[in-house]
Parts: sequence; C-alpha cells; structure tokens
Amino acid sequence: MEETGGLHEQPVTGVEERDGAVIVQLAGELDLYNAHVVREQLFAAAASEPDRLIVELSAVTFIDSTGLGVLIEARTRMANRRAFLLAGPGLETRRALEISGLDRHFAVHDSLDAALAASL
Repeated sequence: MEETGGLHEQPVTGVEERDGAVIVQLAGELDLYNAHVVREQLFAAAASEPDRLIVELSAVTFIDSTGLGVLIEARTRMANRRAFLLAGPGLETRRALEISGLDRHFAVHDSLDAALAASL
C-alpha cells in the first residue's frame, strides 16, 4: 500500500481471516486524507462476503466525520449489516461514535475477542 501523505501513517495495518470472519485492523488518524485507503480495504473485505467483518479500532487515535462516513458506507455493503462489528475503540474513537449517535447503530465491542464471540 502507498503512503498517504507526509504526516499520516498507513491507516490499514492488517487484514486477516479467522473462522469465517475478516478482521481489518486500523491505526492512527482516520480522516479526509486517508479515508479512500480505508474505504477500498473495507469494501474489498465486504465483497468477500464474510460471516462477519470486524473493524479493529484499538490503535486509532483520531477519527473525523469522513472516517465515520466510511464505516457507514462499508456497513451498507454487507448483506447482513449486523455482521459489521467494531472492536476495541479507544476513548477518542468511542467519543466520536457517541457524539455522532453511531454507537446506537453499530455493534461496538470492547475487544476483538468479544466481537469474534458475539452472536449476530
């Protein structure tokens, strides 16, 4: 993957498949400057029609409205939208989800293990 700009680290740090789930690990700042990279990766993951798509957010330090919009867009690509799960958001990310009201629309889990074990 290519560098997204001078000050931004790569937002997608890993993608793995585990027991029918696709886990996309994100890190750093998710904003207007790198949203396209996150969007491409999440759309590709959703296109593989996994049993569940987990977005691991524990290393995300900042997310703006563009980043939140990408999560919404990716969720709409899932046949079963309940299978789109967020895992491990830190304080800032959780606050952004709460302020936007998205915490009531997404399945948000405290950890990756909790998201993997959650019933859909």
